[in-house]
Amino acid sequence: GAMMDNRFATALVIACVLSLISTIYMAASIGTDFWYEYHTLSPAENVSEAGRSIWEEFVSKDADEKTYTDALFRCNGTVGLWRRCITVPKNSHWYSPPETDMTTNCISFSLSDQFVEKYIEPGNHNSGTDLNRTYLWRLQFLLPFVSIGLMCFGALIGLCACACRSLYPAIATGVLHLLAGLCTLGLVGCYVAGIELLHRKLPLPEDVRGEFGWSFCLACVSAPLQFMAAALFIWAARTNRKEFTLLKAYRVA
Repeated sequence: GAMMDNRFATALVIACVLSLISTIYMAASIGTDFWYEYHTLSPAENVSEAGRSIWEEFVSKDADEKTYTDALFRCNGTVGLWRRCITVPKNSHWYSPPETDMTTNCISFSLSDQFVEKYIEPGNHNSGTDLNRTYLWRLQFLLPFVSIGLMCFGALIGLCACACRSLYPAIATGVLHLLAGLCTLGLVGCYVAGIELLHRKLPLPEDVRGEFGWSFCLACVSAPLQFMAAALFIWAARTNRKEFTLLKAYRVA
């Protein structure tokens, strides 16, 4: 009856809202640079002399992992999935006081950077390939796109379902959201594991603190939202199907 239909409609609306929020969170986390942050407790004075050279090394085409990680340690670096940023003095002139305006400069990882091998000793290509870190990095780059793709595909199926006034596709939408949630969970796991392994190879200096940033948290929040949406889509479709079958049997009788 009408009472039942209201329950499904509500479940579906909530599922759609959760799906939308998680898509937005996911897109925001891919697009921002605060997956991991380094807090350098004594940055300014030691950077001003070396600021220029650090910056030049940081942005150079052949900056290897060790070079840019050292720069991240020394200059309050932040890292996203796509970009790395450091904070350096605006003008490193010898006569300017060290605590002049600081400016944050970012450089993107190129596509080849995303797929390049990681070495067992970062920065030393004679030390052999570190397969774990290489594949963790590639996965953390690909998984968020797979996750967003699955949700968009689910949304398309959902729209078709509305057009056809059928709830069967809601199960497909639910399953796609479930897979998207697993991808997001995988992404978070890969990222944490990758950072752990990197810091084992390149330990943080005494005066540097590292922590996961808010972009990383958005991805963490996105996963449970995707699972909740999936559960609601599947629940609505299944329960509604039972109701529908009962109703039919009753009519026939």
